[in-house]
Amino acid sequence: MLQIGRRGDTSAGRVMHRSSIAFILSLAVASPASAQDREVPYWATIRGSASELNMRVGPSADYPISWVYKRPGLPVKVMRVHESWRLVQDPSGTKGWVASRLLSPDRGAIVTGGRPAAMRDGPSANAPLKWFIEAGVVGQLGDCMAGWCEFSVGAHDGWVQQKRLWGAGNP
Repeated sequence: MLQIGRRGDTSAGRVMHRSSIAFILSLAVASPASAQDREVPYWATIRGSASELNMRVGPSADYPISWVYKRPGLPVKVMRVHESWRLVQDPSGTKGWVASRLLSPDRGAIVTGGRPAAMRDGPSANAPLKWFIEAGVVGQLGDCMAGWCEFSVGAHDGWVQQKRLWGAGNP
């Protein structure tokens, strides 16, 4: 705990106070960097502010673009980290390098399969049906339990079977 120095403090007390402040400041500066240090693989999404995300064949802007994504919220699996670049895999299995600043740690998912997925009022096949969601729809992912995940698409939310959501499983 920091103490405010008072008149008559010893110089050792002032040194302790200064070193405590330096330590706390170093933690504050180090926190954002350590937040980027995650074990791979992990899930991420294309940042909402990114109008386009270029996937490249290597971890640098000098490498050719292999794919351009224009779908904020699309989930990706981060496979490797190299400086400010991430090797990601998209829902179709395509892999390539993207700038980390264009990814968000927010969890998202995409509905898979050819037929629409049922969105239910609770985490059960017996829960009342709310909507059907077409394959390819991207949404925000909430908690998952017992094979069901909370899923939100715009103003619509409910529970969808986890096996129908790419991005909802273990990376």
